[in-house]
Amino acid sequence: MAVRLSPKVLLIDPVRMLPSLLLPLGGVLVAGGFSPRSFVFAAMGVAGSIVFAVIRWATFTYTIVGDRLELTRAFVSRSVRTIPLERIRGVDVSTPPLHRLLGLAVLKLDTGAGGDKQEGELNGVTVEEAERLRAVLLARRAIPAVVSSESSTNATDTTTGTTRAASDHGKEHYYIRVPRSWLRYGPLSGAYLLTPFALVAGAIGLLFQWGDEFGISGKDAWAVGEWLWDRPQYLIVAVAVLVLAMPFVGGVMYAIFNWDFTLKSRDGYLVAERGLINRRAVSLERRRIRGYELAESPPERAAKLVRVWAVVTGLGDSQTRGQLLPVAPKSAALTIAAEAIGPFDPSSATTPRSQVSTPDQTGQFHPSDQFGQLHPSEHEASSGQVPSGQVPSGQADSADQASPTGMPLRPHPPQARRRRLFRAIFPWLVVAAVAGVLGWGVVVVTALVLALLGIPLGLDRYRSLGHAYDGARFSVRSGSLRRTQAIVERRAIVGWTFKQTWFQRSSRLLTVIAGVGAGKGGYSALDTGERQGVEFAAEVTPEWLNQFIARP
Repeated sequence: MAVRLSPKVLLIDPVRMLPSLLLPLGGVLVAGGFSPRSFVFAAMGVAGSIVFAVIRWATFTYTIVGDRLELTRAFVSRSVRTIPLERIRGVDVSTPPLHRLLGLAVLKLDTGAGGDKQEGELNGVTVEEAERLRAVLLARRAIPAVVSSESSTNATDTTTGTTRAASDHGKEHYYIRVPRSWLRYGPLSGAYLLTPFALVAGAIGLLFQWGDEFGISGKDAWAVGEWLWDRPQYLIVAVAVLVLAMPFVGGVMYAIFNWDFTLKSRDGYLVAERGLINRRAVSLERRRIRGYELAESPPERAAKLVRVWAVVTGLGDSQTRGQLLPVAPKSAALTIAAEAIGPFDPSSATTPRSQVSTPDQTGQFHPSDQFGQLHPSEHEASSGQVPSGQVPSGQADSADQASPTGMPLRPHPPQARRRRLFRAIFPWLVVAAVAGVLGWGVVVVTALVLALLGIPLGLDRYRSLGHAYDGARFSVRSGSLRRTQAIVERRAIVGWTFKQTWFQRSSRLLTVIAGVGAGKGGYSALDTGERQGVEFAAEVTPEWLNQFIARP
């Protein structure tokens, strides 16, 4: 039976259309000199928008027919959008402020088609109907009883999402309800710290867009700018106020978007709920999850904090919908990620000696065994029967210290450090030299200061490099101002790409990219040693690469 949206949505639609009507209505009033006739035309425009909203509501229906969801619209011509239930990978339910006031919700369907928009949306169902539809639609996503042998093996020893999904069916388990005390970490998140400047920029943009309607011309705005330029003390005070407001405003925005953040599993899905004004619940199908990604900025690293996203196949708007945790203590975040998705412990698998022994100045690693003898079988790696005491103690300590997560990642050769120092310092030296020739003293001093700051930045970028494999998941890490580390299941890899620029070739370095049909689509181990990078790829997928590698 076809069902319509709640009639209460008719109270929201005119308000929702108001921003798009302001400009034409304002133009009508200004063109008419705010005469009675201009107000009549403006009122007719508002009435027309209300009639359009009523017609759109009356001609839209949805229904579940067999194994598909049908969205029907019969305004001028009849159109039917059919979404097979087997394609629905997630159902998101959100309650914006006006919707919450009227007891309504917005239900969005994720079909894994890619992109930032969902394929189906029901904007204006009751909260009860949204929960009922979510339960019905997700219940139709039957979890296969038979999984591949590799998935079964991983489930036995590494608790992958595939088999965990089956065990979670029909159950609800809470991984964390983020405590209110964690809201104090909000000001450390760079995305929210810039909110005051974003608000000012938005206000200036609106002023330029609507200035003519309020009698403010571009000439007036230019005059104000010149007045401020002649009085720099006011600009300095304004910037200082904005900078001082950054932690406070950033903390408020963080609290609004991440209030009462909850992560739980239900019916084979990971469900993340958050939000104060707009409460949003995102469902991620567990069998589509291939790993997770950690991200941290310098302030977050100093406070031992981290953010976590899921690596999911076919997920649109992954930076928002894939978030598993906001800024959280690193130890807690790693524990939750390991429990919800799967642990990562490279110390449980054999590490090839050529990967962890100290590289020489040519960037080559010298294994003591034949290459083919350095890789355990899949069974040995997953069962934990391979001895793990093959890493020299000094080198293992170095790798542990370089890892922001405490996971023992393999370091990259010294040439990678030199490349990062060169790229962080040399461009500023060039700028300083050019500025010196032109006689720009201030630019010379600024460039030299930035070149000096490039030294710790380059060293930190080098320390951030690392990669590892634990028999079921591989990990790569890079970055400094935004350091990211991806932990991805081996079964997600669809191919390898080996890249080597002229500069890398002269330094005997290599970038290895694991092609993954999820998340960003590819994860890179930057500037590994030539042999080190090839051995890493062959260790993860020996059946693909061993036959092409020349053994010593």
